[in-house]
Amino acid sequence: MSHLPELIRDLALILIVGAFVTLLFKKLRQPLVLGYILAGFLVGPHLSLIPTVTDTSNVETLAEIGVIFLLFALGLEFSVKKLMRVGGAASVTALVEIVFITLAGFITGRLLGWSTMDSMFLGGMLASSSTTIIIRAFEELGVKAKHFTSIVVGVLIVEDIVVILLMVLLSTVAVTREFEGTGLLLTIARLLFFLILLFVTGIYLVPTLLKKGKKLLDEETLLILAIGLCLGMVVLATKAGFSAELGAFLMGTILAESTLAEKIEHLFKPVKNLFGAIFFVSIGMLIDPRTIVEYKWEVMGVTLLTILGKLVSTTSGALISGQTLKQSVQVGMSMAQIGEFAFIVATLGLSLGVISDFLFPVAVGASAITTFITPYMIRNADGLYEWIETKLPPRWIKALNLYSSSTQTIQTEVSWKPVLKSYLSLVIVNSILLLTLVFLSINFLHPFLGKYLVSQALQRGLTLIITLAVISPFLWGLMAKPPDKMAYRELWLNKNYNHGPLLTMEFLRVMTGILLIGFLVNQLYSTLTALLIGVPLIFVVLTIFSNRIQKFYHRLELRFLNNLNAREIYATSAGTKTGSRTEISSSIPGFNLAPWDAHLAELEVPQQAAYLGRTLQELSWREKYGINIAYIRRGEKILYAPTRSDKLFPFDRVGLIATDEQMQAFFPVFEGAETTVSDEQVIEEIAIQNILVSEHNKLTGKTIKDSRVREKTRGLVIGIERDNERILNPVSSTVFRRGDIVWIVGDKDMINKLKETPPDLLDSADLPDTAGKW
Repeated sequence: MSHLPELIRDLALILIVGAFVTLLFKKLRQPLVLGYILAGFLVGPHLSLIPTVTDTSNVETLAEIGVIFLLFALGLEFSVKKLMRVGGAASVTALVEIVFITLAGFITGRLLGWSTMDSMFLGGMLASSSTTIIIRAFEELGVKAKHFTSIVVGVLIVEDIVVILLMVLLSTVAVTREFEGTGLLLTIARLLFFLILLFVTGIYLVPTLLKKGKKLLDEETLLILAIGLCLGMVVLATKAGFSAELGAFLMGTILAESTLAEKIEHLFKPVKNLFGAIFFVSIGMLIDPRTIVEYKWEVMGVTLLTILGKLVSTTSGALISGQTLKQSVQVGMSMAQIGEFAFIVATLGLSLGVISDFLFPVAVGASAITTFITPYMIRNADGLYEWIETKLPPRWIKALNLYSSSTQTIQTEVSWKPVLKSYLSLVIVNSILLLTLVFLSINFLHPFLGKYLVSQALQRGLTLIITLAVISPFLWGLMAKPPDKMAYRELWLNKNYNHGPLLTMEFLRVMTGILLIGFLVNQLYSTLTALLIGVPLIFVVLTIFSNRIQKFYHRLELRFLNNLNAREIYATSAGTKTGSRTEISSSIPGFNLAPWDAHLAELEVPQQAAYLGRTLQELSWREKYGINIAYIRRGEKILYAPTRSDKLFPFDRVGLIATDEQMQAFFPVFEGAETTVSDEQVIEEIAIQNILVSEHNKLTGKTIKDSRVREKTRGLVIGIERDNERILNPVSSTVFRRGDIVWIVGDKDMINKLKETPPDLLDSADLPDTAGKW
């Protein structure tokens, strides 16, 4: 009889038991993650009812691969542009919650007498909630179309990113034992440097590689290449002193921006599911019921800390971000559980040998309890809000509502945002690239030339010349590339500002470039030589070759931007939409009309609806229920701001703007239609934004119809704020007044273009003649 390796026997046992247990959990409508953990407990060393795993070391190796693949898959589902669209409310809420619960976890651990590392890892484990469990609860409870879900999903996105960074910091601190002071700050700075450098270079190189070889990449080759790139980045990250998980996630985010992202995600899903199942089963194998019983009070304490701490911190964060008390309580009640990341963080601590064995079962026990009560927490959110409302003094309620309204209607000087963003991106990205190239030059190029050149002067001079030739485009980008031209010009000409802040920013970036030049020359020559000869010489060279350097920089920049936006560019040119990745439509960041507590949700028209074929004028939904139809999505076509004569047909997806109460009243009219998911391209195309009527545009004194705002944005004016009053659904004869804040839902790019269009071009724009529609 041939010899059968123990690993094959163990894999058969793990997968068979895992399959049967998860089938049972699906039948009971419970999270599959808990099913895998239970399966691991059944085949683990602490229970002997069935055969147990024997080759634990190889299973642990497979589990480590599972963690890497889980983080790689998360990166594929993630997009940097998605994070940019999360919005301020979700970001503020997430940061308040993460800081509070992490510190609370650390303090609780210390009060329990745990070690510093145990306490730190407890804080890290509590920092995230479970996206899978929360979204499933939203679906089962039928609350996906409510406003608060937009904040919850945004918070989950921010949580994922922050927890990954926390994992890197925890692993670094565990190795270096740097708990405070400059050492920790240097670790954070090195982490940010590493992330930006690899992301920028990765976006520049990897999508180009996939594009060049697209014709040769069949499904098998593409999958192998994607996994190879993932593991390659893992090796690079570990060589740089960071965790393997960070490398996997980073490569996933890079591939997520390519045109093959959906295909890679589809091909990789079975691999992720297989190794992910092994990982979660391996977690169950570590559970010792005797330890859980021994530390039962600690389990209960961590559970209460999770529920109360996350409820209070998330609710407080939502209130600070400007949400109403009701929505804040709903958000807080949704987030009160421990997510799958807690297991990954705990496994990291065990693999590094820096946490105690009891911490893992404590985290698993608390996670199981909080997972099971999550649907009940969400269901009773409204009841908790009503109870709080009866206990708080009326003046507090009034103050909170006033704060919420004023926070979300504050009009900032929008021109500063693109200017500051432009300056920061120019300085940070170019500085990082410059430092990297200088480091490579001094540590590799200079020694290499020293092997072949006897003269030290020639060696240094040649190193300086070659390095200068390589870094010159980035020096120009750092010191001379103009920021956002239109916003900069508007600020410069605005009499409300002096030129001091703008000149200061110019001075600071030029000084940054001079310091970097001095740093380079100082590595090769004396400080005096660098200041008196090197820096002036480099400025002369940059001036002489300025045009060539500028053109080369623009080519590099164009390649990077094309790769970063490749999916959107491809979708536009092909006349299709990207989007195997999905979002809850009510979760679209920015899709909340704050002054009226309204948001956007997407409903799919049922096949047997009674209203099929009738015009919107005949249905009169706006008049009866107060809802606005923002768009109708029919196949690959989007009909923005449909007219009264438009009709609805089976399987149309209708974007509706309404409050939670209006949505609830309208659902029966839609004959039990369920909210559906909306693909990412639609999220990017449709937006709710506001425009301030001022002297910088020619809207003052014009009616909505005469201003042609609707045509210019392919959108719908859904509200006007005027003198602390709110006009919802204004008629087309409403006249704009100076100082009005006009809320529009429509094509995002066209709204932004309208904001950026100089006043003298507003009336001369080449627009389609669609005025008769209104």
